[in-house]
Amino acid sequence: MNLMRWAGSAALLLSAGMLANCSQIFGSGEAEGGITTAMLVGADGDSANWISHGRTYSEQRYSPLDAVNRETVGDLGLAWFADMDTARGQEATPLVIDGKLYLTTAWSKVKAFDAATGKPLWEYDPKVPGETAVKACCDVVNRGMAAWGDKLFFGTLDGRLIALDRETGKVAWEKVTVDQSKSYTITGAPRVIDGKVIIGNGGAEFGVRGFVAAYDADDGEQLWKFYTVPEGGDPKDAPAYLQKAAETWNMDVLGANDAIGGGGTVWDSMAYDPELDLLYIGVGNGSPWNRAYRSPGKDGTGEGDNLYLSSIVAIRPSTGEYVWHYQTTPGETWDFTATQHIMLADMDIDGKRRKVLMQAPKNGFFYVIDRETGKFISAKPYVTVNWATGIDPKTGRPIENPETRVDKTGKPALVTPGALGGHNWHPMAYSPSENLVYIPAFEAGMLYAPEADWKPDTARGFNVGFNLGAGDVPADEGFRKQVAGSLKGMLVAWDPVAQKARWTVEHPGPWNGGLLATGGGLVFQGTTGSEFNAYDAATGKKLWSFAAQTGVVAPPVTYTVNGEQYIAVLAGWGGAYALSVDGDLIKRKAPVRNISRLLVFKLGGKATLPPEPALAELPLDPPPSTASPQVIALGQAKYGRYCAVCHAPGAVGSTVLPDLRRAGSLESAQAWAAVVHGGMLKDNGMASFASSLSKEEIEAIRAYVIARANEDKALESGRKIARR
Repeated sequence: MNLMRWAGSAALLLSAGMLANCSQIFGSGEAEGGITTAMLVGADGDSANWISHGRTYSEQRYSPLDAVNRETVGDLGLAWFADMDTARGQEATPLVIDGKLYLTTAWSKVKAFDAATGKPLWEYDPKVPGETAVKACCDVVNRGMAAWGDKLFFGTLDGRLIALDRETGKVAWEKVTVDQSKSYTITGAPRVIDGKVIIGNGGAEFGVRGFVAAYDADDGEQLWKFYTVPEGGDPKDAPAYLQKAAETWNMDVLGANDAIGGGGTVWDSMAYDPELDLLYIGVGNGSPWNRAYRSPGKDGTGEGDNLYLSSIVAIRPSTGEYVWHYQTTPGETWDFTATQHIMLADMDIDGKRRKVLMQAPKNGFFYVIDRETGKFISAKPYVTVNWATGIDPKTGRPIENPETRVDKTGKPALVTPGALGGHNWHPMAYSPSENLVYIPAFEAGMLYAPEADWKPDTARGFNVGFNLGAGDVPADEGFRKQVAGSLKGMLVAWDPVAQKARWTVEHPGPWNGGLLATGGGLVFQGTTGSEFNAYDAATGKKLWSFAAQTGVVAPPVTYTVNGEQYIAVLAGWGGAYALSVDGDLIKRKAPVRNISRLLVFKLGGKATLPPEPALAELPLDPPPSTASPQVIALGQAKYGRYCAVCHAPGAVGSTVLPDLRRAGSLESAQAWAAVVHGGMLKDNGMASFASSLSKEEIEAIRAYVIARANEDKALESGRKIARR
């Protein structure tokens, strides 16, 4: 389909009043030779292509295509596949424009294919330095691109925004958008509004100050920057919205150390309403998590709402001007981000047509908010929640359970949801025919143990103010089975008006993939259990399944080429859960490894995947544990802060990164130090920790891993072993 012809027909789909409004907002909004404002605003009328991250500015991830439907989906087969050259987590949403498919992969690489045949067209590698991996909380992933004119735009893990020529893949321009001396990263997809490329970043766990910024699509010039938290010190010269925020912080502490930047990074979700001319951004967690260290009160416990953490904020995309905000978790202390998928829709509520914004953030409540004003409409829990008993309907604030407010008590607390949330980055989908929002939900609590006398570290490791080693799963088979059984991944069909689930499907694995809803009455989703499934959108009945050979966490898209419908999804296990949760717990639920591929399906597809390789694992054969209990305890504490985020608590590694219990370097203190202190493997993502850990502490970590490996070896052989 020729996009220029499509631009004319799409404009006809818009009402005269809407077009007039767009003209006032955007001017001409033209980008000669490619994607224009009219195309992006009218994307819902273009079922052939997928030209923006959520398909439309409303981010509903719904396509009216219906050739693949309840009756025909049984004939869906693999049309083609393409192997990726990155064996890490794959989370991207492809774009499809004029029969060509474009995607980003792990390590911020870009690839282009013929969307019907899979023929490679071009590829681009921004050559992100390997040591950047230690700045990323949740794998070296990338979630996608934006299109405008004849260019594609994407962010790199090391904080660059790059524009590529869509036809050739050649660099048009690139811009460093962050202070690269700090632990900023980019994993989210940008959006383009009237030629302005809008991108946020991540890094709150490491101490940065969050912001979102806009850049000119033609040359990369920065047009505006919107900070989400105030800067430390006297706020009198700050914009009014930041002066208001400063009233909710301890400004003497904020910014006093480079590792207390406040956080509030805008690392994923955005949505846009062209009629209201409002861009909605989701704001992340505090830095550090523990409010008692981030914003202490007079008695040393945490105080203040700490705006605009864990908030949805509406701004003007032309200027970055603040309009309104709604905070989902005031004074957040549990890593309860509001960066999860933001979705817009118009629906009847209490007999009145409302323009609503919907979100299922980490904190476990599903929110419906008036997107014109930011006023609270309703919220109910979509997963098990114990940190709050509900949301006050008058104030829109949570009714907190004081026993879980760990920054006040100083005592450990088991909180649900945990830091991975009731819903993480994985996109939801909405079916207008069913009036259901489909949520990739997750059940798992977390033990939050405040770290005594915590001090920030500007160089390496999580700056969260909690002891991340406190929740180590002991070497007890019965206990591990019990913990594994408590982890659930679910597909929840949520009625946003009634605020309740209509149906729920529990998955074999605890993590699960992003979603696509279609006019064929289907919902598509991947699972940890290495499946890609189609469900009946009305009932949740599984109608079709494909053995993907790897966990599928990325969201699918659908498009047509020459009138034939295709479904595409990027497969490849990885991300936060795969790295940061006890690997043995994953294996007990559903053994999974990374085989990174793009999978593309059509009715009657006959392609087949190569035979699935065996999941090989080295035996546990560690050296004897001879260190003292004091040294092992020191190693456990340092491991929890500096190592657990990538190599999992308890040193029980995943199938994505090396399981340290099986590392050959355990045999030699010199070999271990060459990696951890000397940075011998920095190009593979394992940077030196010499600036944060002494040689004695590095050796103590080795002693702890050896002790853990011996415990688990004894567990496997049926023996019991006690630490010295």
